[in-house]
Order: sequence, then C-alpha cells, then structure tokens
Amino acid sequence: MDVINELILQTVASPWLYAVLLAVTIIDGFFPPVPSETVLVAAAAVLVSTGEFWALLPLGLIAAVGATTGDNIAFTLGRRLGTTRWAWMRRPRVTSAFVHAQKALRHRSAALILGARYIPVGRVAVNMSAGALRFPWRRFFPLSIVAGISWSALSLAIGLLAGSWIKEQPLVSAGIGIAVALIIGVVIDRVTASGRRRARVVQLAG
Repeated sequence: MDVINELILQTVASPWLYAVLLAVTIIDGFFPPVPSETVLVAAAAVLVSTGEFWALLPLGLIAAVGATTGDNIAFTLGRRLGTTRWAWMRRPRVTSAFVHAQKALRHRSAALILGARYIPVGRVAVNMSAGALRFPWRRFFPLSIVAGISWSALSLAIGLLAGSWIKEQPLVSAGIGIAVALIIGVVIDRVTASGRRRARVVQLAG
C-alpha cells in the first residue's frame, strides 16, 4: 500500500496528471485493482492545498468521462464474454458479487447501477452482469453518466476537504485524502457485504 500511495503522489505531481487520471478511471471500470479513487482524491487535495482551485473542474470532468467510459466497457465485456471468462471472475468474492448483482438487477436496476459505482468490485460485477443479462444499453448509458458524475463529485469533495484542512502541504493533504477515501471504501464494502448476508438469511428462512 505504501508503494501504491507513493506512486499516486508522484502521479499527482506529474504534468501527465490528466492523461493518467483518464487512463486509470477507464481501466478501473473493468479492472478493480487500479486505484482511480485514490488518484482523483489525492490530485484534488494537492490542487486545493496549493491554491489551484481552477483545476478542479477539468479534473472532475475528466474523471467522470473516464468512469463512464470504463463502466460502459465493462457492460460491453459482459455482453460479449459473460461473467466467467477469466480466472479472477471465478474467485469466491467476485463470484458472489456477480450472483448478487444478477439477482438485484432484475428488481432495482437503476439504484444498483448508481450505487455500485462507489464499490470497486461491485461496479465491475454489476456492469458486466448488466451486459450479460442483456440489460438495455439505452437505459444503462444515461445511468452510467449520472453515476460517473456523482462519483467524481464525491471524490473531489473528499479531496477538497483534505486540501483545505492542510494548506501548503500537498503531500500531507493528499495522504489524508487517500486515507479518507480508503476508509469510506472499506465502510461501503462492509455494509454491502452485510446486506448480502442478511439477504441470504432471509432467503434461507423463507
């Protein structure tokens, strides 16, 4: 994790920041190990702490475009390849996420697609499942736009708070932003897992 954080901080200071951010947000849409949230949060925190507020708008727009593009790539992969093609898809945690996503998509598709954007493994499972289940793309696409914009806005808000709190110390503010983003991700992941367990208990009881 320390190595990843160091790479993220180097990326934020790079003139290639926008290109890197676009790339990681696209890839993260179908390959969850890529830490797009932490790159965006750290970049926002550094820009705010150094007084470059003007750069937040293009940063957020690029992240939203990348997120939307990545989610639609996942949807297309699901439609063409299904959800068991690669070995990582057959891992217990990922398989469970796919099963849950496929069931939930039949009943609350809009809420699921919007909410899954905030869960790295969850968004891949939901979007690929939507493609595999032949969910209409004309419905998926506008939902993915809204999800990308809201996810980008939340990440910017976290970075904004961290950068405003620790001014003129970009590395410290970026580190705080990354920590907050990771904590929120862990909380969301735990809540989601708890919800799946309760759903299984209810099904077994019924």
